[in-house]
Amino acid sequence: MSLLILVVDDEPDVELLFRQQFRRDLRAGRFNMKFAQSAPAALQCISDAGNVSLILILSDINMPGMSGLELLPKVKAVRPDVPVIMITAYGDADTRRKAIESGADALYTKPIDFGSLRNEIETRVERAA
Repeated sequence: MSLLILVVDDEPDVELLFRQQFRRDLRAGRFNMKFAQSAPAALQCISDAGNVSLILILSDINMPGMSGLELLPKVKAVRPDVPVIMITAYGDADTRRKAIESGADALYTKPIDFGSLRNEIETRVERAA
């Protein structure tokens, strides 16, 4: 079974950072990561996922055009089964409340605690196995 994690962030260096952090997992084929630099591109990736098991979506909140908070209900409408973790540089209480009320499973603040994120991913991989 092919497991997919979708990372949505308009910053191009995010892909390199995630690929470095999870290089062993990616090389071992435990899961794949796909990257979208906009909300519309993320929706297209989700639509194209087909027979791949999409196990987690990580989305930045502040993006040009459609924000992560605007993307969230669209994702939940299409794939209510997939957990969505929002990522933001602004982890204030209001942002956290908006994200959780909109259906986010969690909110991570930048810089990302990759140890915590790795634990979250491990849980998703084990459930999918």
